[in-house]
Amino acid sequence: MNTTVRIKASDIYKDWHVIDGAGRALGRVASEAAILLRGKHKPTYEPHLDDGDFVIVVNAAQVKVTGRKSEQKKYHRHSGYPGGLKTRSYAEQMARYPERVVEKAVWGMLPGGSLGEAMFKHLKVYRGPNHPHQSQMTGSQRAQAQRAEATAALAEQPRKVARLRPLGVPAAVAEALAAEAAAALVAAEVPAPAVPAETEVKPRSTRKVAAEAVSPEAAPAEVAAKPRRTRKIAAEAASPQATSVLEAAPAVKPRARRKAVETVEAAAEATPEAVTEAKKPVRRRAAKTEE
Repeated sequence: MNTTVRIKASDIYKDWHVIDGAGRALGRVASEAAILLRGKHKPTYEPHLDDGDFVIVVNAAQVKVTGRKSEQKKYHRHSGYPGGLKTRSYAEQMARYPERVVEKAVWGMLPGGSLGEAMFKHLKVYRGPNHPHQSQMTGSQRAQAQRAEATAALAEQPRKVARLRPLGVPAAVAEALAAEAAAALVAAEVPAPAVPAETEVKPRSTRKVAAEAVSPEAAPAEVAAKPRRTRKIAAEAASPQATSVLEAAPAVKPRARRKAVETVEAAAEATPEAVTEAKKPVRRRAAKTEE
């Protein structure tokens, strides 16, 4: 699995680099210096951190420009007073301050604000081939060698594999464990607790119906096995007065149980002539509208 390493400000290290500008284009030298100052050459580059290195530019007086830039390029400065604007061409600036030409080019390639100012302080520009930072260069080379050795030693060490989360016990394994536990109980001759067969097999609702059937006030077995509403209809239909009506009446649908009960009650009180009249089909006639 690939992970991104985010460097902290406390883990930043800075090396020293030397760039020789003799005979090179001004833009090439400035862009190379800006990349090193920003730290884009490092795998731990962070745009919001000053992760760059120190850069030394030597032979700044020997950088070159192409075309007519030496005549067209202008450098401006202002004293802050009215009429204090001063302007110089590229040739005049290179003759007096070649370091400022390189610094100006690099500053334009750095981010603005305090971050760019902090990076710009790590730039050292000298017009000749000499610089006073030889001791820093030696220390930087030693630090690079130490980091290379530490990286090689770390690569030789065996990589530790991250521990995985334990998997859940499958159902087959759980059943096997339960069978082993049961076999162990049988081997130890431990009697299992006695449970009545009917109570163990039958569900709760069945046990309740069976208990009602055993009681002396309970209805017959065929009535007790039926649902509650069906038992009520059967008890009302068992009366001798409604037996003949139920035999002649059509089968009652489940959705019209309440209506069937009311019909049975009315039929029990009705006369045989009324029952015969009730069996006749009812014809619906459309209501005539008066003109």
